[in-house]
Amino acid sequence: MTSAFRRTINVSTVLKRGQNPDGLRKRLGAKDMIGFGVGIIIGTGIFTLAGVEAKQHAGPAVTLSFLIGAVVACLAAVCYAELASSVPTAGSAYTYAFATLGEGFAWIIGWDLLLEFSLGAAVVSRGWSGYLADLFGLPPELFGEEAVVNIGAVLILAVLTVVAVVGIKMSALFTNTLVVVKLTVCVLVIGIGAFFVTSANWSPFIPESRTAESPDVLKQPIIEAGLGIEPTMYGAIGLLTAAAVVFFAYTGFEALANLGEEVRRPQRDMKIGLLGALSICALLYIGVSLVLTGMVPYAEIDSGAPLAKAFDAVGLSWVGGIISLGAVTGLTSVILVQLVTIGRIGFSMGRDGLLPRQLGTVHPKWGTPHRVTIGAAVLVGALAALVPIDELADMVSIGALSAMIIVAVAVPVLRRQRPELERPFKVPFSPVVPVLAAVSCLYLMLNLDVITWLRFGAWLVIGMVIYFTYSRRHSRLAPGNGGDVAEEENVSAG
Repeated sequence: MTSAFRRTINVSTVLKRGQNPDGLRKRLGAKDMIGFGVGIIIGTGIFTLAGVEAKQHAGPAVTLSFLIGAVVACLAAVCYAELASSVPTAGSAYTYAFATLGEGFAWIIGWDLLLEFSLGAAVVSRGWSGYLADLFGLPPELFGEEAVVNIGAVLILAVLTVVAVVGIKMSALFTNTLVVVKLTVCVLVIGIGAFFVTSANWSPFIPESRTAESPDVLKQPIIEAGLGIEPTMYGAIGLLTAAAVVFFAYTGFEALANLGEEVRRPQRDMKIGLLGALSICALLYIGVSLVLTGMVPYAEIDSGAPLAKAFDAVGLSWVGGIISLGAVTGLTSVILVQLVTIGRIGFSMGRDGLLPRQLGTVHPKWGTPHRVTIGAAVLVGALAALVPIDELADMVSIGALSAMIIVAVAVPVLRRQRPELERPFKVPFSPVVPVLAAVSCLYLMLNLDVITWLRFGAWLVIGMVIYFTYSRRHSRLAPGNGGDVAEEENVSAG
């Protein structure tokens, strides 16, 4: 059992897969990668989380929370950039773990990523439905959170599943168009809002720490609960708690690494896409949060529609319509990239036998993993249609942060295992930077609440049951399955 958990796949096999003419098609460039990155990163984080976390945890210092999140994301991104440019693959963190730490760790991270992007797609599709209803006055019993069956969420998922299946290039063109719209909206919000900023609203920039109004241990950051610290809001602890939550706003950049097999020049374009998209989004997040907290006293920020209500408060209600348009386009691109990412993760796990092998195939005409994309969309659609989902930003954050820890660890491990591997981009000051990235991600995870950790633990337990009852025996590396062993001698002892 232990040997199965630690068996690894050879990096040479991963690289050869990217050259398979029957595999995924290489149709993406650097511009497409930046578009995909901005497309998935900018979404609910900029339209809702900035206001919510300013009001509940950080005050005007939510700007620093976004900055901290950006620094941690950047540390993780350079680790992703080295691995993605050296080992371009559809599996991203899953495959990196498979090549360095072993099959069991790869399963955990793959299962974790499926949770992150599936929940993200379900939550965002429901948010899209609500914004669309507000924008066009659609019936809330079909498009809002009050709906028994959220038709709007199902419809957008169905349309975007078709786009995702028909081809990666169509997905890229569609995403890039939407990105232009929402970038324009974000710049407009910052440009107009800056004229209505009152500097007094930024004082104190870091509000004094105070006891939380409803000290519930399940809602308390696990680091506080573990140390027996009284639940608090604002101050340094509130700032860090907000940083852990708004990190959700940066999740998604790691999705770019899953497109490695579809990039024409991965050694160049992966690093440009990852770092370029993250830099653009960090600047916009910081700008929007500064304007928002400058326009409205943090205690008065509306939790439901913070940006729109902020402009209402200064007599510019017409800007709310533009913000709703930006939210609809922004969330559309987020859903699309999440569906594309789920398809690539499931495709990689099916190709390795950890999920049914039929999922590890591509459409003969469109060159996309159609089976797993459609199957995942059906499950996400059912979830989005029937289950009112709240408080799941934390779940997406903990999933992303745990994946980033694995990637950070994989960088020095792969350097030791394969020192001769060509690395077009190298993490500077390794292993210091990867270790710093892993520790930073872990610290942010410890600032998430207890209930999030309990839910995450339950999901991992379910995953391990599936691994030991199905995946371990059906893996390509299992004795008797030997496809990779016979063809490419890709097994190395763990």
